[in-house]
Amino acid sequence: MKTNEPIGWVLYDDDCGFCRRWIPFWGPTLSKVGLDVAPLQAPWVAPRIELSGDELLYDIRLLFADGRQLTGAEVYRYGVQQIWWARPLYLFSVTPGLRRLWDWGYRTFADHRHEFSAACNLPPAGAAARPVTHGSYQGVIVESMANRSTEIGIT
Repeated sequence: MKTNEPIGWVLYDDDCGFCRRWIPFWGPTLSKVGLDVAPLQAPWVAPRIELSGDELLYDIRLLFADGRQLTGAEVYRYGVQQIWWARPLYLFSVTPGLRRLWDWGYRTFADHRHEFSAACNLPPAGAAARPVTHGSYQGVIVESMANRSTEIGIT
């Protein structure tokens, strides 16, 4: 017998416009594999995972009903493993060498998600979209990606 209770929740930063737009967009697909989505800022989240403030919002999280958690790139790795048509991405994400690239891509995006959101004109909760000025965030994004790739030895 199948229950309607999720096996876990993908928890995202609702202050990130990109996250706020795209994580709920994938909600129906995630629900097919037993996952629900909720913002990290939901009142029930902080007490349940025993984190607050910056630590709470540092990474995307997957909170399983039994209390286990995955964070960061591991959340995406788990998600693409569960969705049959995304499994090639899972294989990419666990291949030696490419695993580092997957993790680097996640960390770079996560560290600059607010800049990416602004560049894509995706405002956080309660904010109106702003006019995009061409190139306003491109330099910041390109520079941060170049610095991060040098740090991990990708040239």
